[in-house]
Amino acid sequence: MIILTICSTKGGVGKTTLTANLAGLLADAGQRVLLVDADIQPTLSSYYPLAQRAEGGLHRLITAGSIHGAISRTQIPGVDIVVSDDPEGSIENWILHTPDGRVRMRYALRDLERYDIILIDTQGAVGPLQDAGVLAADLLLSPIPPEILSAREFARGTLGMLERLRPMGHLGAPVGHLHGLIYRMDRTIDAADVASTLRRATFGESRGGISILSTVVPATVAYREAATARQPVHRIERQRRGPTASALEVMTALVNELLPHIDLEQAGEPCQAQEGLRHA
Repeated sequence: MIILTICSTKGGVGKTTLTANLAGLLADAGQRVLLVDADIQPTLSSYYPLAQRAEGGLHRLITAGSIHGAISRTQIPGVDIVVSDDPEGSIENWILHTPDGRVRMRYALRDLERYDIILIDTQGAVGPLQDAGVLAADLLLSPIPPEILSAREFARGTLGMLERLRPMGHLGAPVGHLHGLIYRMDRTIDAADVASTLRRATFGESRGGISILSTVVPATVAYREAATARQPVHRIERQRRGPTASALEVMTALVNELLPHIDLEQAGEPCQAQEGLRHA
């Protein structure tokens, strides 16, 4: 089992959409996927319709340190979810004042054996809840829109957060390798310049061997259409005319680069329901 946390200290960069679309593609490839909505704003919790709602959710996972009774089932076969159920943000205070609060999620999730991959969506702000999601992960993925403010926040905020958390490795919670992903890339000169600067940056071993992925997620309408339809984007756009890659091609390239051990051949064969969505 691999735990992958999608994180950024800047809000609105696309973490939730990226998390949901990764889950959908991995599930269609035959992977058993668990989503964890570790954000007090429960956007991921409502991204896919629920087929069955559990009694508990994120609050139980963290405060009780147990996954029992906290896993709901979505209508996407193979995708379960721990929903965010703490609208008042009381978990943040609990984590802050509990000695092992920041590692409760890590140890609770590692007791699971029935999933191949766990995807954790985090809030776009520094705090104890984001720390818990980052410290639970084997790998980290940070979407970076190619605009100067997002690039600066990645360099200052996200990388600074990792440096602050690295001493937790001495307590059995090492910070995973961080992959930056250029996300919502448009065809402007400014976006190209920012993306080029990110690729040329040398983060070095002192920053934990941080890397920028070769895959780029374009700014196309398919991702908004998929969110509206509450479906994985690769089902909505399997082919595309023109120079921009289709959503299926982009998401497949991302998984191949990020999780190369996973066979995506099954995800490339649309079922009858998916074909209906494409022709609707």
